[in-house]
Amino acid sequence: MVVQSPHSLQSSVPTPNNGTKRVQILVKENGSAVTDNVAGQRRASARLQAAKQKAEMELLAKRKLELLNEDVGRSTKKVNVDAEKLKPKLQPAQTVIQQLPEISSLPADPKINKKVAKMVERAAKIAEGLDGTNAPNVAEKSAHMKVKETIRLFNKHYLHFVQEEEKRCGAAKVDKKALKAKKKANRGSVSEADVKAKAKRPDLKAISKMMERNEVLYPEKRIGSIPGIDVGHRFYSRAEMVAVGFHSHWLNGIDYMGQSYKKGEYEHYIFPLAVAIVLSGMYEDDLDNAEDVVYTGQGGHDLTGNKRQIRDQVLERGNLALKNCVDLGVTVRVVRGHECANSYSGKVYTYDGLYKVVHYWAEKGISGFTVFKYRLRRLEGQPTLTTSQVHFTYGRVPQCPSEIRGLVCEDISGGQEVVPIPATNLVDDPPVAPTGYQYSKSMKFARNIKLPANAAGCDCKGLCWDPKTCACARLNGSDFPYVHRDGGRLIEAKHVVFECGPKCGCDPSCVNRTSQRGLKYRLEVFRTPKKGWAVRSWDFIPAGAPVCEYIGVLTRTEELDNVSENNYIFDIDCLQTMRGLGGRERRQLDASLPMIQNMDKIDEQRSDSVPEFCIDAASIGNVARFINHSCEPNLFIQCVLSAHQDIKLARVMLFAADSIPPLQELTYDYGYALDSVHGPDGKVKKMACYCGAEGCRKRLF
Repeated sequence: MVVQSPHSLQSSVPTPNNGTKRVQILVKENGSAVTDNVAGQRRASARLQAAKQKAEMELLAKRKLELLNEDVGRSTKKVNVDAEKLKPKLQPAQTVIQQLPEISSLPADPKINKKVAKMVERAAKIAEGLDGTNAPNVAEKSAHMKVKETIRLFNKHYLHFVQEEEKRCGAAKVDKKALKAKKKANRGSVSEADVKAKAKRPDLKAISKMMERNEVLYPEKRIGSIPGIDVGHRFYSRAEMVAVGFHSHWLNGIDYMGQSYKKGEYEHYIFPLAVAIVLSGMYEDDLDNAEDVVYTGQGGHDLTGNKRQIRDQVLERGNLALKNCVDLGVTVRVVRGHECANSYSGKVYTYDGLYKVVHYWAEKGISGFTVFKYRLRRLEGQPTLTTSQVHFTYGRVPQCPSEIRGLVCEDISGGQEVVPIPATNLVDDPPVAPTGYQYSKSMKFARNIKLPANAAGCDCKGLCWDPKTCACARLNGSDFPYVHRDGGRLIEAKHVVFECGPKCGCDPSCVNRTSQRGLKYRLEVFRTPKKGWAVRSWDFIPAGAPVCEYIGVLTRTEELDNVSENNYIFDIDCLQTMRGLGGRERRQLDASLPMIQNMDKIDEQRSDSVPEFCIDAASIGNVARFINHSCEPNLFIQCVLSAHQDIKLARVMLFAADSIPPLQELTYDYGYALDSVHGPDGKVKKMACYCGAEGCRKRLF
């Protein structure tokens, strides 16, 4: 297993910058204990010392910056520089850098002038974090990551509109009585639609919002393949294709470029010109033989879903666009839709590559109406077709223990979890099961840990649905963080999520208790050749769904012993992330936090970069202890408070950052900064990263 300690919440939302967050101390490399560990050394003597040193360095840098700015102010007087250009307060790095040419061009003492320029440049670098010590390892995002982030953005918008629709439906139920009364008053002239109002699909609202905000990844249509979308890529709705710019219409089968594209590189083409088609079985005359396809043109069919033609097709729009592809020899992208109960659209769409439209003709269809037919042939040299692989992937998920290859344990939880967690090993000879720990589905506490008293809850009855009256919703920024869909999904990552707790009046099925329901998906712990144990799901996991909680022994960070033998320490650094300490990246702060109202006014001289509490899963833990690191993860970490409101003792939950297909390994970002892990001798430790992601930085730390 890739070394997993110490974990941190600051890496919760996968971003390219998460690898530069904090100093972490670890004295294991490649899973083996370092032999030169000082006997009896406590964890605080190495890890806490380094973390405190980092905090002190940050404070020292701030102080130096203040002094530099004061010196700049004094020096500018000597060279008659306008005082407004060099304020004594810290300025944004960009503003400071823009002033450098003005400073260097002044006809003053060259020595003073050079000194001032150097000081300002140094201040700008410190402000940007580019002074060398904590410079972020910023790299250009890959095309694949851009696609992934765009779909994540779509999912966020989609879930926001799902929440709006759920509110509307809930209000409609309440208003039924008012509707009946209104009908009597208006003598039956009011319809139920007057209460429900017009409803639009949340996915269509989401893509409309992205278009308004210019958030579509590739808004301009293009011929050929799309960067970041390889053969085999899966879309879980037509709307996802629109959000990326892969296929620009959520309903039409043919996507084409119109006359507006007849300029620049396309000025010699004939338009309209098709760029992509979707094969989804909507037409009775379609014939799909994988490598060769006979595609029926658009129009003339019954939109009720019986696939029958009810009128003649016309050679215009998409039909004419495909005909022009034949004349010009232009290829089109082909996507196939498959039935999928897990997708909210009921289908999953796989990209099967580029096809050439080789021939077209018109004929009388099965229903007796004229239809246009197009023969498409797949280009050679592309990856193997994935249509059959989609069904194979879903089909090879075991249905019972006897079908599991390499089974070494039927249930590592020993019956504690509602859903058994098998362990498989096809790597070791002889195969062995994961050992050396005790499984627990609930958190354990060190002897000196005393949890705060249960917080007062909401007065809701049954289910919480009105955020205006629910006290817990008000803590989340006057709204619920989850939607009911798919058993509960988190709309977006937050600094902290406040759930309903023991003193709330609502039922266990309340949407604001989503993370408290235990395991929902069928997980498997499996052995890998380089990373040790890993975790995957047999089920499709939708974006925003809770996967599991990180369980272990909750203890004080400074009281951990024998860190050289422990790779399963998870720092509860929610508070540090919210304050932006230690280089951590802040999240959306929209919740009302009564316990830390003046968070940013706390004495800066205190070393708060080190979390006070952590979760130790070395000897006691759950399935989360086996989840590996990835530089491009599909899970993120979320702080959750339910029983109490002490942010330093928050629960640590793992949520799906993407829609995760069956048998894909589950991973999250451990948040290590390069060269940040030190041994007890103070030397930097290094460990290779084997996550296999396209953007892998090749080192875990």
